[in-house]
Amino acid sequence: MKINSKYITGLVLLLGLTTSCKDELAKVNQNQNEAENPQPAYLLTNAIKTTADSYWGVSNNLASSLLFVQHWARIQYTDPDRYIFTNNDFTEGWSTWYSKSISQLKITQKLAANSGNDNYKGVALILQSWVFSLLTDAYGDIPYTETGDIDAYLTPRYDTQENVYKGLLNDLKNAQSLLKANGEAIQGDIIYENKIIKWKRFANSLRLRFALRIADRLPDLAKTTLQEIAAEGSGYISSNDEIAQLIYRDAPYRNPVSASFEAREDYRVSKTMVDKLFELNDPRLPIYADVTDSLTKEQYIGLPNGLTSSEASSIGFNLTSRPGKYFREPKAPAVILSYSEVLFDLSEAVSRGLITGDAADLYQKAIRASFEQYKVSNNLIDAYLRQSSVIFNPNNYKKSIGEQKWIALYGQGLEAFAEWRRLDYPKLTPAKQGALGGKIPLRFLYPGTEQSVNGTNYQEAIKHQGSNTLLTKLWFDVE
Repeated sequence: MKINSKYITGLVLLLGLTTSCKDELAKVNQNQNEAENPQPAYLLTNAIKTTADSYWGVSNNLASSLLFVQHWARIQYTDPDRYIFTNNDFTEGWSTWYSKSISQLKITQKLAANSGNDNYKGVALILQSWVFSLLTDAYGDIPYTETGDIDAYLTPRYDTQENVYKGLLNDLKNAQSLLKANGEAIQGDIIYENKIIKWKRFANSLRLRFALRIADRLPDLAKTTLQEIAAEGSGYISSNDEIAQLIYRDAPYRNPVSASFEAREDYRVSKTMVDKLFELNDPRLPIYADVTDSLTKEQYIGLPNGLTSSEASSIGFNLTSRPGKYFREPKAPAVILSYSEVLFDLSEAVSRGLITGDAADLYQKAIRASFEQYKVSNNLIDAYLRQSSVIFNPNNYKKSIGEQKWIALYGQGLEAFAEWRRLDYPKLTPAKQGALGGKIPLRFLYPGTEQSVNGTNYQEAIKHQGSNTLLTKLWFDVE
């Protein structure tokens, strides 16, 4: 859905109301009936846009996860593409998602409980679950159960990733029970415009995603979760019209990728991605990449990941492809969860024996949905699916799904990063001049501020999970 200007006008009001400052939150809680207090519609709008901007923006997407999974590469100031980071480089997501996104969504749930509007509460709980998943997928163990009440938990303890995911699955189950298609209307919904049935399907689609995230560790819980979804009956996202996404508007409410490219040109499409699309005769290539500025035989040329700044400069801006115009448009969507992803997930669930069905058919439908998401014609889709290199291999479903899902998730850096770690495909070559001894990062670093303001709990997390380095494996990353 497009951003609704009616609710955007209320965003300025919120900027000072949802910080992590204890005194400010106390003031908000003490003035529930005064005019300056936020309303659920404004909180919901702001939480969605704030989270989408951060999730789709520079720190968590362009300058990190998109580079790790080799969707994009860096053509100047190349340290991030060489895995050279400090713990201050990963502060933005942590700070934004806790002090703004989760804070606003918890206040929304509290206001909804007071007013008796369960649809607000359910929608906010779904979004909160998604935000917590971004945090745990990026960092690992995170504060979860002790967040949202700083009077009680000024320095929250870290929950294990296992317990976070168990909690999120339960939260989504509760959200599903709260949502009523014929219930009281909500406002400020800039994703689904108060179409509650779509929220119910989004909730189930997130439950499917999370069930697979834990499937290597907790296969019984994964299977039970999918059985509960089937029994609930709302289904999953069932078409490209139901994609969970935020469609931006023109400036100042434009897509953060568009804003980044207007200011500077630090990024090109990765050579890994361009080469794979050429290899598969993939018609998404002219959507994912621009033709080079200078005339070249190939037309589309990717930049190798992990070059030094001088090496990248010697190749040049004009002889490498920008990310496609589709992704640089001001109104380009920030995709949260696509129909294509749901179908890939269902194919995997069948392959794992978690549900019954035709894994190969679901896999083909997933690829088709990705093509149709970008308006590729049926004849091109059919030709693509006939290739032997694309046909589903049931004996190595992780490879078939992993490689095609990696392509379909183009632009969704954080989700592609999570799935690459979980499925172990595609097999990526680490950055040429990388700083990690021939390895690719496996997580984000905890922000340096955690060591100073929440030191005891930070140290407990390190003791449980492992050192605060880019190469520490997370719980769900089994192999």
